[in-house]
Amino acid sequence: MRAVIIEDEEIASRRLKSLIGEMLPECRIEAELASVESAMNWFHHNDMPDLLFLDIQLNDGYGFDILDQLPDHPPVIFTTAYNEYAIRGFKYNGLDYLLKPIDKTELAKALEKFNKSVQVPEAPKIEALRSLFQKEFKKRFIAKKGNQFKSYNIRDISYFMAEDGLIFLVTKDNVKSPIEYSIDQLEDILDPILFFRINRKYMVSVEAVNEIHTYFNSRLLLKLHPPREEKIIVSRERTSNFKNWLDL
Repeated sequence: MRAVIIEDEEIASRRLKSLIGEMLPECRIEAELASVESAMNWFHHNDMPDLLFLDIQLNDGYGFDILDQLPDHPPVIFTTAYNEYAIRGFKYNGLDYLLKPIDKTELAKALEKFNKSVQVPEAPKIEALRSLFQKEFKKRFIAKKGNQFKSYNIRDISYFMAEDGLIFLVTKDNVKSPIEYSIDQLEDILDPILFFRINRKYMVSVEAVNEIHTYFNSRLLLKLHPPREEKIIVSRERTSNFKNWLDL
């Protein structure tokens, strides 16, 4: 069994390697990497490992940036000091989400999940994760229109989009209003059953997808409601998860 540790704190990396060696002696740590850049360089020159231990906040970006660039990544055990990325982490089929300092018992449970996943491969289901974390997703947004504020129920919103340095919500009846959130923040606070981030600019609701067409370079072209003049493309890195999201 081969594993890779991506962790920018040397002490944390050494401790994790030691714990893995103690609990899973047959596991060989192929590399200990400390950045997005070094990780991508390693993956470009080596075979994919069986398991990846991934810190989320790295010095030059996020662990998610690495996964987005890999066409097919191995099972992931996330290790981080922050708990706000949990739901987003499991969108990448993460096996577990461990908070630093890594607890020995929790690591043992995560490794047991890996062993079971190898025997019976099955991606974690979002429904189970929702009950696990008991997370309340955002149900409405407040947007300013002139000197007034208007409330929008999440069920009335078709998609969120980035444009001219701002983020807008677009309702089913084509009302467009700016909001004070980033796309990254929206990905963490919106129900992943209802909304999916298709690229760097758009998060779309399941009800907004009218048509899906194949597009070059293994991407998908979407026709949304309400329609946009620009082409709405699902990025290649997100196409597979998008299909799973729509149960295609």
